[in-house]
Amino acid sequence: MFVVDDLLLRPLVSLGNVIHSMAIEEMYDVDALRDDLKENRLLYELGELSREEYERRQDEIRSQIALAEEAREHLSGRVEVKR
Repeated sequence: MFVVDDLLLRPLVSLGNVIHSMAIEEMYDVDALRDDLKENRLLYELGELSREEYERRQDEIRSQIALAEEAREHLSGRVEVKR
C-alpha cells in the first residue's frame, strides 16, 4: 500500500508544492513592485499624474512592498523536509 502511495501521491504533492512556490513568488514580487514605484515617479515627472494621485499611488505601492517583504521573510523561514 505504501509503495502505491509513494508512486501515485508523491508526484502530485511535489507538483502542488512547485505550483504553490511559483504563486508565492509572483504574488510577492518585490522587484516588480519597485518597478511600479519607479514608473509612478516617471509618470509624475512627465506630468501625466497629479501630485495627489502620485502620492496616493506611492503610499499604496510602498505598503504593498512592506507586505511583500514581510510575507517573503515569513515564508523563507519555512522548513522543507526532503525524503
